[in-house]
Amino acid sequence: MHTPTAPALLEVRDLVKHYPVQRGWFGRGGVTVRAVDGIDLTVRAGEAVGLVGESGCGKTTAGRAILRLIEPDAGTVRFDGQDVRALDRTGLRAFRKHAQLVFQDPFGSLNPRMTVFQTLAEPMRHHGLAHNAGELRDRVAALLTRVGLDPGLAHRHPHAFSGGQRQRVGIARALAVQPRFIVLDEPVSALDVSVQAQILNLLADLQTDLNLGYLFVAHDLAVVRHLCTTVAVMYLGRIVEHGPVDAVFESPRHPYTRALLSAIPEARPRLGRPARIRLAGDVPTPIDPPPGCRFAPRCPSARPACADRPPMLEALPDGGAVACLRWRELDVPESVAG
Repeated sequence: MHTPTAPALLEVRDLVKHYPVQRGWFGRGGVTVRAVDGIDLTVRAGEAVGLVGESGCGKTTAGRAILRLIEPDAGTVRFDGQDVRALDRTGLRAFRKHAQLVFQDPFGSLNPRMTVFQTLAEPMRHHGLAHNAGELRDRVAALLTRVGLDPGLAHRHPHAFSGGQRQRVGIARALAVQPRFIVLDEPVSALDVSVQAQILNLLADLQTDLNLGYLFVAHDLAVVRHLCTTVAVMYLGRIVEHGPVDAVFESPRHPYTRALLSAIPEARPRLGRPARIRLAGDVPTPIDPPPGCRFAPRCPSARPACADRPPMLEALPDGGAVACLRWRELDVPESVAG
C-alpha cells in the first residue's frame, strides 16, 4: 500500500473530452456530448483509485483519455512528472511501456488468431524486453505462472479458455511490458461471481508485489471497496465526491453517493440499515447538462439555489472532497454500506 507521503505517479487536472455527434451546415454548429467535463485525479505508486458511477457517466472515456488511447480536448495529464499530452510518437511509445489497460471484455480484447504465446510475446519484442527466443519463452512462461495459468497452455488460442482464464491472459498482456500504472476498465464485470473474487485477489497480490498504481473503473461499489484505497464518484462527466474508501462508504456526503451506496445488495441485510434511496427521473443528457448542479434534477435534497451555479469540490476533514452546496446541512449517516 502507498504511504501518505508517496509522490504522485499520475496527476490529472481539468481533463476534458467532448464528442461532436452532429454538425450543422458547412461544418458549423452541431451537437456535443460532454463525456468528461473537467475532472481531477491523483494515483500514487501502490495505490488503487476507484472511479465509479452509473453507465454513461464518462468513467471509461476518462480512463482511455488518460492513456491517450483517445485524445483529450483539454486538461493536463502528468505521469511521473512528464506531460503525457505533449509526448510525440517516440515519447508515447515509451509511455505505453509504463501505463497499460486491462479491458472489460476478456474475449473481445484478445486477437482470436493469435496464440497466448504470440499475444504476450508481441509487446515484449516491441519494447525490446527479450534478447533471444529462449529468453522470450522463459519470460512468457514466468508471466503465465504469475497470473495463475499453466505455461503449457501458451500455444492455445483464446477460444480454448474460460472467461476467467482469458481475463488472466489480458492481465498478463498488460504486465508483459513491466508497467507501473494500469487502468482496469471493469475487469471483472463480465465474469461469474466466484471467478470475480479470484481475479480481484490476483490484482491485489500483483499490486502489492509490484507496487503498481491502479485506476479501477467500475460500477460495482462492493468490488471497489474490496480492492481500492481511494474512490472518486463520477456523475455526468464530473467528479462529485472523492476520498478514502472507508470514509466515503461509511460517511458519504454527496446525495448521489448515498443513493449509489444504498443500492448495494446485502446477503444478510442489517437491522437499522438505511432504506434504499430511489432517485426520481432519468440521468440528464450529456449533450445539454443542467446549468447548475448536474444532479439537482434528481436530488431529493435539492433547493432552487442548486440550479443556479455548479458546485466546486470542497475539502472535507477526512481528506476527501465533495461538490455539493448543501453538504454541511445534510445529516451525515453513520453508515449506508458498512
